Amino acid sequence: MITIDGSEGEGGGQMVRNSCALSLVTGQPFRITNIRAKRSKPGLMRQHVTAVEAAAAISGSECSGLTVGSSDLTFRPGTARAGDYRFAVGTAGSTGLVLQTVLMPLLLADGPSRLVLEGGTHNMLAPPFDFIERCFLPIINRMGPRVSARLMRHGFYPRGGGRIEVEIAPAPLVPVDCTRRGDLLCVGAQAAYCGLAGEIPQRMLDRARKDLPGWNAEDFAIRKLPDDQGPGVILMLEARYQEVTEIVSGFGQLGVTAERLGKTAAARMRGYLESDAFAGPYLADQLILPFVLAGGGTFTTVKPSQHLVTAIDIAQRFTGRTVRLEQQEGGCHRVGVE
Repeated sequence: MITIDGSEGEGGGQMVRNSCALSLVTGQPFRITNIRAKRSKPGLMRQHVTAVEAAAAISGSECSGLTVGSSDLTFRPGTARAGDYRFAVGTAGSTGLVLQTVLMPLLLADGPSRLVLEGGTHNMLAPPFDFIERCFLPIINRMGPRVSARLMRHGFYPRGGGRIEVEIAPAPLVPVDCTRRGDLLCVGAQAAYCGLAGEIPQRMLDRARKDLPGWNAEDFAIRKLPDDQGPGVILMLEARYQEVTEIVSGFGQLGVTAERLGKTAAARMRGYLESDAFAGPYLADQLILPFVLAGGGTFTTVKPSQHLVTAIDIAQRFTGRTVRLEQQEGGCHRVGVE
């Protein structure tokens, strides 16, 4: 059994999700202690419990310590089975993070699967649905499987209530080279909101436009959603290249001005545009699992985050693969799986 100290490295829920996914694929049981010890609310939260429950449900796995607040979890994997599944977080916890937990095992299962996931789709502590659909899944589809996702209803923090549907056609994962973006095709900014005054998303866009002087007025748009899907607001800045798309987001939150959110998101997007890296920080740590399970592949990224370093460590422990992280000229970092 693999034993993991959940207080090491990034120290968050990612360690639980990635361990579950890798356990199902490799057949290795694990125990993780000190779960989320560095967080303000340590232990498993509702979305982590749902993610582990989902992993167990698709495979007949056995687990102990699976309760909200638990700091010690033991997981004995079964075998992932294709099927139609529905999982509800029950809060605004991220549906995307539940998807991350079960996607890799179902990509390698014995037939197609369909997922219905209910909970948060746009919240502060996870990539928004748009990122998963337009940044992450296109890379997965280049590697052999076919995955499509649809957003049926937005779910903002703290209300939740969102719904996504995912179709998975499995296939062996094949290594790919993701070191070049290709030409820049287009850029765009959208502020989606509901249940709030319309001047809030406008202020977010105005500030982002001020800090992105090369972008045109027609690149900025506001989208009003039905009030019963909120309240909430998100700013998404998108840069689409021939080979990859990056989305930087800023979520509305109490005590943070619209202008500050717009400024921060624009600064992050400028940092990506000014680099030559293929993957931004959030895409990079999501690519570790599929690349390791493909048995090879290379991508470049910006300055490595602690999430990325931790994802590499967990992946190496379950698979025995070597993942090399090397700094390149110009500030890029190369991630290579051997």
